[in-house]
Order: sequence, then structure tokens, then C-alpha cells
Amino acid sequence: MDNKFVYSFHEGSKEMKSLLGGKGANLAEMTNIGLPVPPGFTITTKACINFYDEGKTLWPSLIDEIKLHLAEVEKTLNKRFSDEENPLLVSVRSGAVFSMPGMMDTILNLGLNDKAVKGLAKSTGNERFAYDSYRRFIQMFSDVAMEIPKVRFESLLEEMKENKGVHNDTDLNSEDLKALVEMYKKVYFEEKHEEFPQDPMKQLELAIKAVFESWNNPRAMIYRKLNDIPHDLGTAVNVQSMVFGNMGDKSGTGVAFTRNPADGENKLFGEFLINAQGEDVVAGIRTPNEISELKDIMPEVYSQFVDATKKLEHHYKDMQDIEFTIENERLFLLQTRAGKRTAHAAINVAVDLVDENLISKEEAIMRIEPNQLDQLLHPMFEPKALADAQIIAKGLPASPGAASGKIYFHADDVVAAKARGEKSILVRQETSPEDIEGMVAAEGILTARGGMTSHAAVVARGMGKCCVAGCSEIRVDETSKIIKVKNEIIKEGEFISLDGSAGTVYRGEIIKIQPELSGNFEKFMTWVDEFRRLKVRTNADTPKDAAQAVVFGAEGIGLCRTEHMFFDEKRIPAVRRMIVSTTLEERKKALDELLPMQRKDFYEIYEAMGERPVTVRLLDPPLHEFLPHGDEDIKSLAESMNIAFEDLKDRIEDLAEFNPMLGHRGCRLAVTYPEIYRMQTRAIIEAALDIKKSGMESILPEIMIPLIGDVVELKYVKKEIEEEIQLVFDERNDKVNYLIGTMIEVPRAAITADEIATEAEFFSFGTNDLTQMGYGFSRDDAGKFLSDYESKGIFEKSPFEVLDQKGIGKLMEIAVDLGKKTRANIKLGICGEHGGEPSSVEFCHRLGLDYVSCSPYRVPIARLAAAQAVIKESVNVTRDK
Repeated sequence: MDNKFVYSFHEGSKEMKSLLGGKGANLAEMTNIGLPVPPGFTITTKACINFYDEGKTLWPSLIDEIKLHLAEVEKTLNKRFSDEENPLLVSVRSGAVFSMPGMMDTILNLGLNDKAVKGLAKSTGNERFAYDSYRRFIQMFSDVAMEIPKVRFESLLEEMKENKGVHNDTDLNSEDLKALVEMYKKVYFEEKHEEFPQDPMKQLELAIKAVFESWNNPRAMIYRKLNDIPHDLGTAVNVQSMVFGNMGDKSGTGVAFTRNPADGENKLFGEFLINAQGEDVVAGIRTPNEISELKDIMPEVYSQFVDATKKLEHHYKDMQDIEFTIENERLFLLQTRAGKRTAHAAINVAVDLVDENLISKEEAIMRIEPNQLDQLLHPMFEPKALADAQIIAKGLPASPGAASGKIYFHADDVVAAKARGEKSILVRQETSPEDIEGMVAAEGILTARGGMTSHAAVVARGMGKCCVAGCSEIRVDETSKIIKVKNEIIKEGEFISLDGSAGTVYRGEIIKIQPELSGNFEKFMTWVDEFRRLKVRTNADTPKDAAQAVVFGAEGIGLCRTEHMFFDEKRIPAVRRMIVSTTLEERKKALDELLPMQRKDFYEIYEAMGERPVTVRLLDPPLHEFLPHGDEDIKSLAESMNIAFEDLKDRIEDLAEFNPMLGHRGCRLAVTYPEIYRMQTRAIIEAALDIKKSGMESILPEIMIPLIGDVVELKYVKKEIEEEIQLVFDERNDKVNYLIGTMIEVPRAAITADEIATEAEFFSFGTNDLTQMGYGFSRDDAGKFLSDYESKGIFEKSPFEVLDQKGIGKLMEIAVDLGKKTRANIKLGICGEHGGEPSSVEFCHRLGLDYVSCSPYRVPIARLAAAQAVIKESVNVTRDK
């Protein structure tokens, strides 16, 4: 077994990401391709996992390894920990395998103590800088490693600035900072009942433990869950010699992207601060300069930086997010990683990189996370409504899109608002990692401070959330829960709207319009369609939904739920009369009223879909769902139907069921009331004959019978349907081709699929019900406990969100194998909610289904996931060879 837990930067490479973490692997790579990286070493992710196995302690051999590598850095730089002449200081940063910006902890300036601070002042000739670094270190170390609230230090800093009559930290002199250091040490003593640690090795050990422990802090765990990052990877720790951006006017620090992370424009994008450390840029405490301004301030450094960014982008063949520091006009690179970007930018960058011959189409397709596309598929503000809207203020266009909602000032309030069904905007002075849950729940984010690379901006872009940052025209009072803009006050709970593409804030709610798929997005999706095998259909119950799905590339309808057509206020009276009828004659009379309505529905859906196949599911839910239950509503219905209240109430009570999801629904309705399915079948076929006359010769309706569990059931219902179809053909003296199939959603149907396939011409997996019955979970009630299953590690994800491939997937696999043995050409699809979830789409590809079906807005997501499944498969085949 390899017992090496620490690697110098010159020992690693970008291929060692799983061991060194993303940051450590990239620091090693930059070191080895000759870029200016301050020397240091990485403590591996394996060490983090071992740390938890050892009861959250650092074992002796690890400490020895760390000391050995520390001595190497000391030798390289000719500096030593705690040296009174030329002390070595280091940063201690987390570095997970997958980028988790702002989710874990960092400590800068470690190694400073009462002796070393004097040495730093002496070696740099800058006492002010030395004590500024010391006060920063005490605060960060106390907050991150010792859990002392940072507000205790921040309040002292603000009080000092107020007493001195200054606005910025940089306006404080060395004597002020010395006084702050003493105050900070006093706070430390009050909180921990011991002096601030002076031994730099003890500082380092505590800092490393803190970074390892930050792997499992709440915000990191939430971030991993949101981004499907496994919890068992651990984080690496990077210990790197400090370079200082806060040494004066010839020093600075910044963050830059090699392309614009909002729209993908091939132009350097970023910000920097003179006389600052890295945390100042991210925190948004001071307003940063645009990166191009560096050209005027330090032209030589700017030229070096541009060259380095080009080298990195060509080396990694992707847009990079780079952190840098300038120390006395010397450039140092502290990090590079694939830049977080909006979906709009991701598409543009991927297409441009293909056009620049840097990557292949396959690589471009694999670069885009399918769920990212969701950002591009939702409404934007309607131009006329936008022209009439009242502009409140302008900020920075930090993350594009449009959002409207009630304003709330704290993350918990936004989460609570979402639980009430409200749309909300999170408004903050500036966000921090603690706001992550509120940012997830919000429609959009507005901050008064911070730049384009602030926490709010970076996280919002990664999530695809609309964000306006650095909106200095507003005054945010988080205590009183109000926004002040000039002479206006906007209170919590009032509506505002954000245009994240323009950085504009509006009063009130603004109408939105549907997006268009054009330009690079359209080009990218044509590449996607070149590779995928799996067809993608949509779940649509109205012509409007069907038409939208066609715009998004749907190749048919995999699920048209006829019951959704019954709830229209003009139809529900006839539906209810049909349900409460006590005789066949009464029921048929009500069904006759519904027939032309259903026929019109199907005609319009066929019209919207053109030549594409349409699968119509016959009535599925229990009849009681269409009936009122309160006495007042029952009384109103009784009067409209001229029925005695008591008689109607008795009839409704007769239809009530203890467990309706397992009760009188689906095909069971057709066994009891075959005339219901006969009416629907007539409407489907008559509409098909009507559309055929209009010139659509290849119309092929697919009639789907739900909830079959036994082949004899299917035979009975199919016979009724086929008799009705023949009657229509005889009446019209015309025919159309059609298919009759079933949903596989009852476990018994899956394991007897060879019998079911003797009657069914197609299977469509209804994975919502198959999951419900396979697990024995009620879909309606599982929400009460599934969150506990996820938080306690029983489930990674709810099986209603992500298909359970081991269990429910096994039932599907059995059904596919058995179905094909009986009917080799059986058509196979999926129409449950899982049909638009990327990992489930990939599973359906491997299973050999013909299509997946999902909501209109997830069609492009499914198309991309299907293409990625083919590319992954071909890569695995190549590896096997």
C-alpha cells in the first residue's frame, strides 16, 4: 500500500486530480509547464479520508511528511517559519476533486506570530503591511480553525475606521493595525481562554484539521447534493508559500476568466484590487477594477498575465478561471480551474472551441452538463412589458436571465417563502456561503456590494440563477428589512424584477416570454442529434404544450394524459354527470357530450405534432378525483344536476376509496365501465381520420392502456377498444393504422411481460407508479420522510427524482427481455418523470429502449443526455479494446 500522503507541486500533474484535488493537480500542472507558481505542497484527498477514519486526528507519520515538505519550501525560498529576519508564511486552502467555490475554508498568512510579524516588517521594509497581514491572519484563523464568530473582529475594525474617520481598511496606519492586533488577540483569549497560538507548526496542524473538517460543513454538503458530487471523495489541502498583494501600490490581487463567463465572449474578463489580498476581491468589500485597467497601471505585468492566460487555455483546451497576485510588480498564479459559466456561455465556448479546432464535437457535447440547459429554456421579460416597467436601480449584470418575486433579506425567509409557494428574490448587502440554501430557493439574487467575481455572481452563474450584483444605488437594511432607493422605500414582501443580462432592477412583476433556440444553441443541438440513438418524445396534454415541445426538438408525444382534458370548467359538469350516473343510459348520455370535446383535443394535438407519433393514455385516475368533497360544493353540484343533496353525497361516498392509488383506476375503470374507454377510443380514431383527410396520411395513433397487471385484463379491454375502432371504420368507410399498447407500471406486469407482449404492441414504462409500487412508497406521502432518507445517507437521491437502476431498473430490464422474446419488434419507451433526468436517460439508452418521453422543457436535456450516453459507450468500447 502506498503510504505517501503529501506531494510537492513539482511531483504532481493534472492527471492526479482524484488524489491531489482539482486545485492541487492544477498547481502542479502550472508549476511543471513553467508558470510562476509560489512553491508548496498538497496533502491528499486520501489523507482526508484517513483523517476521518482516525477519529479526526492527524497521525504522527503524516506530521513528519508535512514537516519534510515544509523544510523543502523553506530551503527553496531561503525563509523559515517564525524567522525574525525573513519569515516564511503560507496559505492553507481546501482543494476538492470537483470545484466547490466558496464552500470550504481558507486561511492566509499562516506562520505569523509576535516574533514573525517583526521579521516580516523588517524583511519587507513595510511595517503597515506586516501588521495588516497579522490582523487578517488572526481573524481568519480564529473564524475557520477555532470557530470564533468573525463578527467579533469585523465590529472592532469598523469601530476603528469610524473613530479614525476613514472608510477603507487601507486608510489605517501601522499604529492603528498594531492596536487592532492586540484587540483581536484579546478576543481570542476571551473566547478560547488561552493565548493566541505562537507556534507556527501548531497553527498549521489546526488549520489542516479545519480544512479537512470543512469537507463536511453544512454548506459544503448542500453544495455537493445540489451538484451530484459524491460525499466520500474528501478534500485535499494545499499549503502554499504566501505572496502578498497588500504590500502597497505596486501590489494587488485578482480573479480573471479567459472568456466571459456570462456569454462566452472570447475576451479576458475579470477584476483586481490594488493593495489587497485575495479574500478582498471575492468578499466584495471594496469595489474592484476591471482587468483591462491593469494594462495602464502595470503594463509589463498585464502583458505577462495575458500570455499566461492564453497558455493555460490552450493547455487545458477550455475556458479557465484564474486567481493571481502581484507582489511588487511580480506576477504569481495561485489557481486555475475550468471556469464556472452560464449555460449560454457554456454553449458558446464549446462551439467556439470546436470552430477553433481545439476540441472535437464529441468533446464539446461532453462539456455541457445536461441540466445546465434548463437555464436556456425558460422565459425572459416581454419587451413591451419591460419598456413600461419602472427602473429602480442599475447594478452589474452578474448572471443572465429574468426573475420576479417578493423580496426577502435572509436565506431562511426565502426557503420558507418557497415552501409557501411564493416566488422570491434574495436581497443582501453581499452573499456568503451561508446563504446557499436561500440562493437555491430564490428566483434571483440582488446584492448591494460585490463585483462580477463576488460570491453571489460566481455561485449564481453556476446555478443558472439570475443575479444583479454590486447595485450600489440601493441601500439594503437587513435589520429593518427594507431597500432604500433615492426617496423610495421597498419593504419585505413587495415584488421586484431583475434583468441579470442588463443588471437592471425593476419595481413590480414583469410579464415573461418563451425563449428561442437559435444561433450556437441550435448548432450545438444539431451536433447532439448526430450522435444520439434514443428518440426523445414529450409528455403533453394540450396543443400549446405539444407545439412548445416541437420547438425544443420533440419527436413525438410519449404521454398524452386524457384526464387533464376533463378538468376544464366547460367539461367538468359532463364528467361529473357521467361519474355519478346510476344507469348505463345516463352515463352514455354524458359521454356523448364529452365525445366532440375529446375529438377536438386530439385533432389539435395531431395538428401540432404533424407527422410525429402520438401516444394517448386512456383515463387513469380514480373517478372520485373529479368530484367535490365539501358539503357546500356537493350542494352546488346537486342543484346544477337536479339531484337531491343526500343522494349525491351518498353516491360520492360510495366512490370514495381507502387507498385510491391502488384502487378503482386505470384499466380497472374500463372493466367496470367499458363505455368510458370506448368513447375515448372513438375520439382518438375519429380525430385521426379527420386529420388524415387534411393530408396527413401517415397518422399513427398509439392507444395506451394504463395499469395493466394481467394479460387477461389487457385482452378484455383491448377487445372493447378494437370493437369500437371497427365501428368507427365502418361508419366512416375509411381506416388508419394504429397501435394498442400498455404502460408497464405494475411490478406484476414487468415480470409477466412475455405474456403481456402477446397483446401489447408497445410498452411504455410508467416509472412514477412503478417506483411507488416497487418500493411500497406512496408518492403523495413519501415527501414526509424521503428527505430524512437522503440526509441520513440511506438514499443519495429520491427514487422519484432519479431512477433506482438497481431495483426498479431491474424490473424494467426483465420486462424488456421478456417483451422482446415474445414480440421482437415491440416498441419500448418511458414516460415517467425520469424520462428527462440525465442519468435515467443514459440507463434507458443502455437498456435498449426506443425513446424517452419528458416534459417539453426537458426535451433538449434528454436529447443531450442521450447523445452523451452514446459517446460514453464508444469511449468504454475503445478502452476495452
